[in-house]
Amino acid sequence: MELSIAILNFIYAIFGALLTLAFMAAGYKLFDKMTPFDTSRELAAKNMAVGIVVGAIFIGLGIAVGLVIGMGLN
Repeated sequence: MELSIAILNFIYAIFGALLTLAFMAAGYKLFDKMTPFDTSRELAAKNMAVGIVVGAIFIGLGIAVGLVIGMGLN
C-alpha cells in the first residue's frame, strides 16, 4: 500500500515539474512580448540587468507553482 502512495507522489512530482517548466516558458514569452527589446538578443549580448530580471521571473514562478503543487499533495 505504501509503495503505491510513493509512486503516486512521484507521478505528482513529475507532473509538477513539467507544469512548472511550462509556466516558466510562458512567463518568459510574456516578458519578451511586454518589453520593447528582444530579450534573447539582450541575453546573448550579456546584458546583466536583463539576466537578473529573467532569473527573478524564473525563481518567482518556480516558487509559486511549487507551493501550489506542494499544497495539492497534502
